[in-house]
Amino acid sequence: MMRTLFLQAPSFDGYDGGAGARYQMKREVKSFWYPTWLAQPAAMIEGSKLIDAPAHDQSWEDIAHEFDTRDLVILHTSTPSFNQDIRTARLIKERNPKILIAFVGAKVMIEDKASLEACEAIDLVCREEYDFTCVELAEGRPLAEIDGITWRAPDGSIVRNKDRAQIEDMDVLPMVSPIYKRDLDSTKYFGGYQRHPYVSFYTGRGCKSRCTFCLWPQTISGHRYRHRSVPKVIEEVQYILAEMPEVNEIFFDDDTLADAHDFVVELSGELRKLGFGTPGFRVTWGCNAKANVPQPVLKAMKEGGCRVLLVGYESGNQQILHNIKKGLRTDVARQFTKDAHALGLTIHGTFILGLPGETLETIEETINYAKEINPHTIQVSLAAPYPGTFLYKQAIENGWFDNSNELLTDGGNQIAQLSYPHLSSAVIFEKVEEFYKRFYFRPSKIWEIVREMLTDWDMMKRRLREGVEFFDFLRRRKEAV
Repeated sequence: MMRTLFLQAPSFDGYDGGAGARYQMKREVKSFWYPTWLAQPAAMIEGSKLIDAPAHDQSWEDIAHEFDTRDLVILHTSTPSFNQDIRTARLIKERNPKILIAFVGAKVMIEDKASLEACEAIDLVCREEYDFTCVELAEGRPLAEIDGITWRAPDGSIVRNKDRAQIEDMDVLPMVSPIYKRDLDSTKYFGGYQRHPYVSFYTGRGCKSRCTFCLWPQTISGHRYRHRSVPKVIEEVQYILAEMPEVNEIFFDDDTLADAHDFVVELSGELRKLGFGTPGFRVTWGCNAKANVPQPVLKAMKEGGCRVLLVGYESGNQQILHNIKKGLRTDVARQFTKDAHALGLTIHGTFILGLPGETLETIEETINYAKEINPHTIQVSLAAPYPGTFLYKQAIENGWFDNSNELLTDGGNQIAQLSYPHLSSAVIFEKVEEFYKRFYFRPSKIWEIVREMLTDWDMMKRRLREGVEFFDFLRRRKEAV
């Protein structure tokens, strides 16, 4: 077995690289996601190691020695971080010319040949679901015999092997939490809406929704939802409870776990048997959810210890939701939100400005919609057309890109890429700040947050820190204009 290192490379200070496809950038407040897509194959390779440099504030100098005794490096990249990551690849090769460097992620799956041409230090890229691809690489199989890779042959030519078949039985994948415990510091991972420390992992992959902007369902994971069996999920939860006692919350990071009604109801019931949702039980859980989960399902989730839902509302305008193939009605989303609030579930709502069909009027409609449904916290992003998505294809065909195909500034802040004849990218960019201010600077919302702080000293310290980070975020946005 090759001595294998999995790497989330040093990048921008505060860069949320571990989220895979969820708008990698500097967040409004410090927010780091676990690098689950690296931890999964790392758990399958004996003697491997996982380094998540951004979350652990590690520079190249901090980790350079790690490459002296390694045979294989598997580096996760993305469209926003690619230019930074190829710098790291070149540094690795300079230090250890014999090391084999593989890049993984949706960026290199879609642009495999171009990625190899962009950097001579990259030996190959892994496409599709790459868990078993990484295993076969570590086993030292000849590159010509490994499905799902594009590689640089000895003569310099680029060879594209056949696609790798999608994993059907998700139970064949091992737990990722032991890798977290072995290689990562859970206190380094933050989510603005999650209890700290938290742990996140996937119970399944794929999403049946067809949102035009969402990257991984259109590239690596696909639109068919495949999940682990409930006993396998419970096994990992039990491991976390026993071996990671510092954890206060578990987040199931599937794109829309609650879409699988029977599965999530069964899982909630088994979690309740472990003590979740019962008086005095310390650990809670959360998940991503589409804003159309029926009330009986929400009730079962709440009874099973669910505390928080991350909900992609995206827009308050029905036509925009149709334009992006969201498969959601605003009246259904309103009822879902009322049901969740009535059950005592916390909602972190996400919204996107600059989607096709956006106007000044629809932005106003979305801001008012957010204030009306009133999730506990929000995230407002700029429409990000990643290569490989339908939105990217639309932007190319219609000439919507505003001078550049970069997603971030040189400092890691998100850029408004899309510009329309009736609505410039500069205006869309400015509206994000207005959205945040009009949502959070309401007396009712200020009192809600203050009341939360007054009842919990840890929350007091956390919200004060986040407040400083939020105002710094607004300052950096002004500097980026």
